[in-house]
Amino acid sequence: MKSVIASLIVILSLAGLIKPYTADAKEKVVYVVPIEETVEKGLLAFLERAVHEAEDANADAIIFDVNTPGGAVDAAGGIGKLLTGTEVKTIAFVNKQALSAGAYISLNTDEIYMVPGSTMGSAAIIDQQGNTAGKKAESYWFAAMKSAAVESGRDPIYAQAMADESIDLPELGAGKGKLLTLTAEQAREVGYSEGTVKNLDELLDKLGYDNAEIRNVNETFAEKLARFLTHPVVIPILLTIGSLGLVLELYSPGFGLPGLAGLTSLLLFFYGHLVAGLAGFETVILFALGIGLILLEFFIPGGIAGAIGFVAVIASFFIASDNMVHMGISILIALSASILLSILMIRVFGKRMKLFKRIILTDSTSTEKGYVSNKNRLELIGVEGITLTPLRPSGTILVDDERIDVVSEGAFISKGTRVRIIKTEGSRIVVREVKNPE
Repeated sequence: MKSVIASLIVILSLAGLIKPYTADAKEKVVYVVPIEETVEKGLLAFLERAVHEAEDANADAIIFDVNTPGGAVDAAGGIGKLLTGTEVKTIAFVNKQALSAGAYISLNTDEIYMVPGSTMGSAAIIDQQGNTAGKKAESYWFAAMKSAAVESGRDPIYAQAMADESIDLPELGAGKGKLLTLTAEQAREVGYSEGTVKNLDELLDKLGYDNAEIRNVNETFAEKLARFLTHPVVIPILLTIGSLGLVLELYSPGFGLPGLAGLTSLLLFFYGHLVAGLAGFETVILFALGIGLILLEFFIPGGIAGAIGFVAVIASFFIASDNMVHMGISILIALSASILLSILMIRVFGKRMKLFKRIILTDSTSTEKGYVSNKNRLELIGVEGITLTPLRPSGTILVDDERIDVVSEGAFISKGTRVRIIKTEGSRIVVREVKNPE
């Protein structure tokens, strides 16, 4: 009996040992996601996919490998909201630089680690021309930087100094007139970094993820292409090439390389915005409808179809972009280039739109080309007849039993007078009185 009880105790003890061992043996899952190059809407679409994958896999943490000079404020705002909205632990690994929008994104993570020699900060908001943005945009960005620091439990004064050069922090090399950019050591000292590590492996070891399953999420070719096509600099280039190509096609016979280049550029524009999640297929349908109405205008006069089509095309561009100001500037650049090209083609090269030649009659019906409105009866010149009516100066004469409408040279000729035909110009036949008829 004692032996049986002893055996049960041993079995239960082993079971107790095995249970925690099994729980500890559960492998942790860590996602590593790169944040590189310019921050724009294409990056937001990629990060949304990565975070959703990590959430579906019940990952223990997401490490964002940050190396970016910054980018679009609206895209950074969307990324910040994405990171603060997930239940998965988020870690920013500043692997070189996290400037401007990159600093804002890093501040929206749960923890920040930096490599030696890396920097974070310099988050001034500028417009497309590289100038400081307006007061309204600056106020929004200052508030966003401060809020990101507060939400992550960090002193907001440093986040504000990254965006506002009026804040004086000379001890960190950012006196008045200079934006704050923290080194790895400075970030650790002011509480903007949890530590400095040499590389990703050291970070994983420090966080206790050295034995975790590491899942690297990389951008697909479509996502990389979408990021490139939605870049703020690329968008006006695509629209300009598209408009120039279509304008050149109007001056070229058939459908050739200019038209193909124009359509390709516009299709790439919509493709990039579709993949980035900025536009739906309804936007493409609206654009196609607009082009169709513009072409219809060439065959249906009135201008209504063309005006509606033009508005539809412009509206499709604005709907595909959430930055109305930047899209407006891009469209203005494209339209200006198209108008300038049209002027050059007409005034300098003497070209005419080939499409108009198919729907507008350009041939002249001149006498030199054999076109006459009436038959010119040259055989009547020199023939004589008798006036049936007085000529005042027009009237009727009789020539060999044929009544002919004529005009005199200007003088009155009475009825029954003999006259001679001296000129024929189509339906106009000129006569002169015969003074001494034989």
